[in-house]
Amino acid sequence: MIKNSELLSMAEVLEYVKESGEKETDVVGFIKKFNKLKPKEAKELKQELERLEIMKIKPDYIVKMIDLLPETSEELNKIFIDVSLDEDETRRILETIKKFK
Repeated sequence: MIKNSELLSMAEVLEYVKESGEKETDVVGFIKKFNKLKPKEAKELKQELERLEIMKIKPDYIVKMIDLLPETSEELNKIFIDVSLDEDETRRILETIKKFK
């Protein structure tokens, strides 16, 4: 039963799976293979990205940034497909992400 609908990063999904007590599945193995952050780090990064108060950042962009941890403006622009970031916004986002690598 779905209790609520919320966008989650891969790290946050792992946390929910562990809390539910379910056995490790293929999906969990897949997530662990590509996940780069611990759930606590993912939540902290999410909060810091929200604190930047850049209106162009939607919640689904934040989740993708946490999952992919872009290092360059080109990688970041692949996430922001329907808006364009100026140089200052790009720099601020990448600096924030760099703290968690």
